[in-house]
Amino acid sequence: MNTPQRKQWMSVLARASFSELQARWQALQLTSDYQVIRAPEIGLAQVRARMGATGRPFNLGDVTITRAVVRLAGGELGYSYLCGRHKPHAELAALIDALMQTRDCHELLDKELITPLAAIKAEQAEGYRREVAASKVDFFTMVRGEDE
Repeated sequence: MNTPQRKQWMSVLARASFSELQARWQALQLTSDYQVIRAPEIGLAQVRARMGATGRPFNLGDVTITRAVVRLAGGELGYSYLCGRHKPHAELAALIDALMQTRDCHELLDKELITPLAAIKAEQAEGYRREVAASKVDFFTMVRGEDE
């Protein structure tokens, strides 16, 4: 398993809307025997930020997170951490993470679940970028005649 690939699919699972994730999961009609190692639980994480992405870091505040851990019958562990308070989303994301580590399900899940969800997120991000760009204001200074 490739760590950067796993980071990518875990990010997609955490950022996907639960309704879309669940609909795609149910359409696959996969079943898996798994054990909940760490039941979904809600907690807080401290968020740090920088001004202009280069300044000194400072504590911005706290964000609610939900995490879960599951183990498949084959021993693969699946983890999930996501923003918000949605326990079913965390458990499903952890299950899919575990299944993505198996040879039997990796290709199917990548093709039918991860790739389409990543495309949806990319499209939403591009729409947001276009919306922000449309509202961009360029400020300039005009020279007045009496200042010469």
